[in-house]
Amino acid sequence: MSEPRIIVALDFPDEASTMQLVEQLEPELCRLKVGKELFTRTGPQLVNRLVTLGYDVFLDLKYHDIPNTVAKACRAAADLGVWMVNVHALGGPAMLAAARNALSASDAPLLIAVTILTSSSDQDLHAVGIDRSPGEMVNRLASLAEHEGIDGVVCSAQEAQQLRSSLGNGFLLVTPGIRLPSDTADDQKRIVSPVDAIRQGSNYLVIGRPITQAKAPLQKLLTINSEISQL
Repeated sequence: MSEPRIIVALDFPDEASTMQLVEQLEPELCRLKVGKELFTRTGPQLVNRLVTLGYDVFLDLKYHDIPNTVAKACRAAADLGVWMVNVHALGGPAMLAAARNALSASDAPLLIAVTILTSSSDQDLHAVGIDRSPGEMVNRLASLAEHEGIDGVVCSAQEAQQLRSSLGNGFLLVTPGIRLPSDTADDQKRIVSPVDAIRQGSNYLVIGRPITQAKAPLQKLLTINSEISQL
């Protein structure tokens, strides 16, 4: 595949278990996501190792701080050679602009914004003084991100169709919560199949346990790639 659309979430506690999975996959078939727990435990050296193996790495640390601090963190991520990095859109226009300016080079990572976490309910937002629904806030923050030159957002598949319609085809949509019909839902509440997510406008699908806990991870990855390649 010239453009892998699956991002495998490396939700492991250490480097050894991470590499046991990674060595069963292939860079031509997927990208990899390194999140907070794994990065905190293993640091930049694991990211460097994955990049050296030829994988595109999505560094999922969701930067949210004052503009100068976020800009420096984004530049540090770029120095690691990652493919994608993300920030919180709730950081506001100045923070988003600082992150964008920090990654202005032609070889800089893609810059993606997180809008409202899929775990947030109306009650959660009201508790912190936000009187809009999660759906309204997702649309508002995605529009803000697009206005500030951010490459795209993380969103649920249920939000993808509306965002694709309002923000156009050039804006990237990265979608977690993907399950095949034969998979268990685990703790995901809003799930869709890979095919449905692509049809609704998602560019990249973040998939963890359906691949990482499969008896044959590479075969599961090949199956998903085969399904979405028909679209």
